[in-house]
Formats: sequence, C-alpha cells, structure tokens
Amino acid sequence: MRLRRTRPAPDISPEHSPGGLASGEVADTGWATTSMSTGSIANWTALVRWSAWGLLLAGPLLGGWALASTMQPVTVPTQAEAPKAQPASSDAVAPSGFAEVYVAAYVKAGDSDADAEELAAFYPAARSLSWSAQGRSQERAESASAVGVRQVSAGYWSVTVAARITGSAKDSDRVRYFQVPVRATAGSKGAAAQWTATALPAEIAAPTASKGSAPELSYGAAHAPLASDPAVQTIQDFLAAYLTGRGELDRYLSPGTTLHAVRPAPYTAVTVTQIADHGRGPAEGAEAQTPPDGVQRRLLVDVDADAKHTNSRPLTYAIELRARDGRWEVASLEAAPALAASDNSSERQGS
Repeated sequence: MRLRRTRPAPDISPEHSPGGLASGEVADTGWATTSMSTGSIANWTALVRWSAWGLLLAGPLLGGWALASTMQPVTVPTQAEAPKAQPASSDAVAPSGFAEVYVAAYVKAGDSDADAEELAAFYPAARSLSWSAQGRSQERAESASAVGVRQVSAGYWSVTVAARITGSAKDSDRVRYFQVPVRATAGSKGAAAQWTATALPAEIAAPTASKGSAPELSYGAAHAPLASDPAVQTIQDFLAAYLTGRGELDRYLSPGTTLHAVRPAPYTAVTVTQIADHGRGPAEGAEAQTPPDGVQRRLLVDVDADAKHTNSRPLTYAIELRARDGRWEVASLEAAPALAASDNSSERQGS
C-alpha cells in the first residue's frame, strides 16, 4: 500500500509524550492510507489530463459555433393570411327585381311630390319631370314580373317587365309590357353594387308567342286509370294525403324517401284522370299481378283537384313507384317529366 504524508509527524518519543498511550490505543502517526491501487491512480490521472486537453481543443470550435448562431437570422413561421371578403360583383345579381319594383312605382305615380320622390329612388331625374295635373294615378300594377333580360354592355341591361294593370276604366285588368334600362353603379368600398334606371320605362308590344311545338315526352299513350292496375290506388291515396291532408303520407312512401304534404292543404278532393307509363305499362284488361320487390315504374299522372271556393284545377305529376312487399310505394316526385331525347336523368324530389 502506498503511503502519503498529510502533515509533519510529531515527536512520539516517550519523553515527549504528554502522558503516554493507554493500553490498546493507536498512536496518531500523521500518516493516512488509501484503498486505491497504483494502477487506478495512474488511470485517473490520465483521464483528467485528456479531459483537460479535450476542453482546451474544443473551446475555439464551440466559440465559433456560438458566434455563428447569433449571426444567423431567426426564421419565424408565417401565418396564413385570413381571406378577405370580396364585394359582390354586379354581374352576380340580376337586375330583374329592381326593374319589377321600378315599374310598379312608375304605374301608380301621379303629380304629387311624394310620388316623384318615390320614383326618384329608381330614376334620379324623376325629380325634375313635370307630370300632368290630373291628380294621383288610380292605376296599380297588381303583379310585375321580368319576362326577359338582355345585357346591352358590361353592367348595363334591358329588362322586359310584364305587369297586370288594374284601376284603369279603359283597359281594366290587362297585361302590359314595359322595357326598362338598368345600370349597375359601384357602391362604397366593400358594399354591394347599386342599381339605377337610365330612363323612364318604355311601353312595348307583347312579345311574340313561340310557334314551336311542345317538347315530346318519353311516355306512352295516356289512358284512363285501370281498375286492375294496383298502382292506381297507391297514387290516388298518396295524392289525396299530399294535397288534401287526408291520411298519413308516410304510409305510401318507400323507405328512405322524405316528402312533406302541402300545408295548408289547398284542395278538398283529388281524382286521377289519366296515366301514361314511361316504357311499357300493363295492358288494359290484364289481371293484377304482385310486382317483384325492387321493380320501378315511372308514370305521368293527370289529376283534377277540387278546391273549396273555386272550380277544379288540372295538375300533372311525374311520379316514380317502387315495389316492396307485394305493393307499390312512392319513391319520388320527379322535378320534371322525362323528355324523349333526354337521358332520363331528371332531378327527383324526396329520393
């Protein structure tokens, strides 16, 4: 074992001892022992020496890296800019509604300042117009509807309005036609476009009725409802529930089909007058047969609907039926009858 000196050894001669040692005591010689071997101490010394050299050599490298890090610009992730609301384009809003209200105000305008101010909201130059001194106009536009719109140039339209005029002794309850020039003007920033008339309405002749033939539909010959056809009773009961409110509508619908009855019910009774099949239907006099599940049938159905205080009104429905559990159910009310030249992909309601 290796000895190491910790402090100078005291004089331990008996004559210098203050009183001697008691029996069993060990004299403090000033020397301490360690349990480390000579090889362990050598290894420890080598490790400390190499660590010191490592730190000495790595110092400049670490310093350079730190300096470069401070000079590197910091990259901050950019946030996506929130989309800004875009003002509505004048081309996206039809001028028809403006022209309809303008014609209604024009028809009833008289010689009062209030009428001129109301009309000026549509046609600013109306304030400077002189009206004949005949008192307030008794005419009214009971209904005004745009029947034609033609774009003259960018932001400028010519609208043809049909108005049913009442209150005139000469031409009572007659439909008349007016041509209205409408221009779109830019509103304030972020606001919708404004509309203005560039002139008073011009009364014109009624548009020429189309002489073309009616489109051909993709159905067979219409015939009276057959008593032997099980689909007739389904349609009859379904339309009665749909238009008169009698009976539960859901009991006639295929699973997954959603339809709502007309409310309030406009009719008191409905009668099926004739039916036409899309494709081949049952022959007259044929025995009623239970349709296999999943079979579909498209029908064009004419009905007479009776109201409480008016005469019966003819109506036509395009209906698709689907067989389930030995009976016909309504799968959909089609948006339009199938055309002969179409691909029979018309939109359907409730399917």
